[in-house]
Amino acid sequence: MKSKIENRLNYWYLLLITGIMFILLSIWVFFTPLTSFLALAWVISFGFVIGGISEIAYSVSNRKNLKNWGWYLTGGIITLILGLHLSLLPGVTGLVLCYYIGFWLLFRSIMEITNSIDLKKYHVKNWGWVLTFGILGVITSLILLWNPIITSVAIIYWIGMGLLMFGMVQIVLAFGLRKIKNKIEDIREDFD
Repeated sequence: MKSKIENRLNYWYLLLITGIMFILLSIWVFFTPLTSFLALAWVISFGFVIGGISEIAYSVSNRKNLKNWGWYLTGGIITLILGLHLSLLPGVTGLVLCYYIGFWLLFRSIMEITNSIDLKKYHVKNWGWVLTFGILGVITSLILLWNPIITSVAIIYWIGMGLLMFGMVQIVLAFGLRKIKNKIEDIREDFD
C-alpha cells in the first residue's frame, strides 16, 4: 500500500508544468513590459474596489459592535471611489503606484539613516553599511520620484525575475520528486 507521500510523487510532473508556465509568463513580462505594467495597474485598481466593498460591508455589519464604525465606512467608501477612479484610468494607476513606491523607499531610507546613527551611538560595528544603504536608498527614491517611468520598468522586471525564479524552483523540485519516486520504485523492485 502506498503512503500519501508516494501518491504525491506520482504527480511530480504537475510541478514541472507549473514551472514551465511561470517561466513562460516571466518571458512574456520581460518582452511586454508596458502591457504587463498596465495589467498590474488594473489588478491594483481591482484590489482597491474589492477592498472598499469589503470595508463597507465590514463597517455596516459591525455598526452595533464598533464604536467608530463610521470611520471604517468612510475609509471603505474612499477606497471604493479611488478604485473605481483608478480602474477607469489605468495610466493614472501606474503613475500613482510609481509615486507610492518612490515615497515609500524615501521614507524607509531616511529611517535607515537615523537607525545607523543610533547604531553608531551603541558602537555597533556595521553601522556604516546601514548608513550607506540608507543614503543609496534616498538617492534611488529621488531618481524614482523624478522619473516614474524608471519605477514602472523596475517593478515589471522585478516581477519578471520573481516569476522566473519561482518557475525554476518548481522545475528543480519536480525533478527532485521524480528522482525520489524512482528510488522508491527501485527499492520496491529489490524487495519483490
